[in-house]
Amino acid sequence: MRREAEIWMTPKQAANTQGWKTAFAHFLRIPVGRIKHIQPLQRSIDARTQKVKIRLKAELFIDEQVPDSIAVYSKSLPNVSRKPAVIVVGAGPAGLFAALTLIRQGYRPIILERGKDVKARKFDIAQINREHIVNPDSNYCYGEGGAGTYSDGKLYTRSTKRGNVNEILAILVAHGADEDILIDTHPHIGTDKLPAIIQSMRNSIIDAGGEVLFNRRVTDLLVRNGKAYGVEDKTGARFEGIAVILATGHSATDVYTLLHEKSVLLEMKGFAMGVRAEHPQDLIDSIQYHHSPRDPFLPAATYSLVKQVNGRGVFSFCMCPGGNIVPSATEEGQLVVNGMSNSRRNSPFANSGIVVTVEPDDFAAFNQHGALAGIEFQRFVERNCWIAGGKNQTAPAQRITDFVAGKVSQNLPATSYHPGIASIPLHELLPEFVGSRLREAFQLFDQQMKGYLSSESIILATESRTSSPVRIPRDSETFEQMQIKHLYPCGEGAGYAGGIISSAIDGVNCAMALSKNQKLS
Repeated sequence: MRREAEIWMTPKQAANTQGWKTAFAHFLRIPVGRIKHIQPLQRSIDARTQKVKIRLKAELFIDEQVPDSIAVYSKSLPNVSRKPAVIVVGAGPAGLFAALTLIRQGYRPIILERGKDVKARKFDIAQINREHIVNPDSNYCYGEGGAGTYSDGKLYTRSTKRGNVNEILAILVAHGADEDILIDTHPHIGTDKLPAIIQSMRNSIIDAGGEVLFNRRVTDLLVRNGKAYGVEDKTGARFEGIAVILATGHSATDVYTLLHEKSVLLEMKGFAMGVRAEHPQDLIDSIQYHHSPRDPFLPAATYSLVKQVNGRGVFSFCMCPGGNIVPSATEEGQLVVNGMSNSRRNSPFANSGIVVTVEPDDFAAFNQHGALAGIEFQRFVERNCWIAGGKNQTAPAQRITDFVAGKVSQNLPATSYHPGIASIPLHELLPEFVGSRLREAFQLFDQQMKGYLSSESIILATESRTSSPVRIPRDSETFEQMQIKHLYPCGEGAGYAGGIISSAIDGVNCAMALSKNQKLS
């Protein structure tokens, strides 16, 4: 028979997978030999008490033969080399998962990526860190795999009602991700492992007859009789198909401008802006695990914080334990920071975006730009930080305690941010409605996590690319753009997702809607 069971173990016991049968047998009071197989379902950390425990939920095969396979996804794909083409703009999670779904539905995806492949991106990213030079088509945001490839690969999402999260995780496992992501409560791949997984997904698409083309920044949308049928790239080359999926990511401001110039309906959308806070990882470990150094069988500790301050949400975003802060500008004249971690999460630093919700009324001064007002507000703040930092990728920074006290930091502690930092009074540099709420929130966070407000911790500005400030409206049933048929706005760039998993799900949903619409037409 099969039975689900849940047990609690010490971190050391949980790390010894060979001992799981013994632990479950003891819990069920049955001989170990009766358990033929254990299929883990969920694993999480409980650090609410001084004694940290690991919770493991599993399906047990008791007196029953183990099935030949319990895989939920196969890499096997049909050949679509002679099938109708669909143009997919962007090779991030939304674009890649849309392409894989299109293949299963009998369409040939042609992916156009403005940036470079995952390996070539490394050189441009190194150039940002070392020489402060930003390639506007290849950077931490643009290129194969999208922004998530070189900024962590966290896979946790709350968007479980939008689609099958487990299927997305299984596809990643089939392309090389560790099976642990199938059971961990907050799964994570790591920047060091993601490139190979993304390349494997690309190979699957190509082997099935699809195309993946790089250095193909789209400059025009081809429309005939109110229907999208292709795009034109920066070289003047045209790519045509039966439909176009736009999966360009939340920083592709030129795409928004293109759509705006074509009188495509766009909507202003709220987002969030703030700073990236960096602490010694040992400090976060001691706060969360109640002792230091942490148990060697425990991962670097994480945290999630949210408070309401003067009617606005202030919250942690993209928390990176054992990680690094990275420069995420997409063009010269911007200062944008983000965070990432490798799979081992072994950096001595922990960082997280700490951001304040931003509403359209906050950037009313830019309303002459219409639906693009939020983008112009982003640019305004990012440019001010770029100027303050010395007109390069040196980030304005301040000790958290000095920021709260409203004074300039006389010196700054070590940081993981390679381009360098400069002591700047962020309490004066940030928009007042952002800065004032951050100051109060940090004090509230310290009440929740004693020691969070530490003089050894710093904040860097600006964390401004949490999500798109623009939404491209689409029909809730067909997923087609409201004015142009056969155009499918998708993922973060369309304003319908946030993060790798929700973007991937949206890519799947768009491809499925496209297939359904084609069959009905």
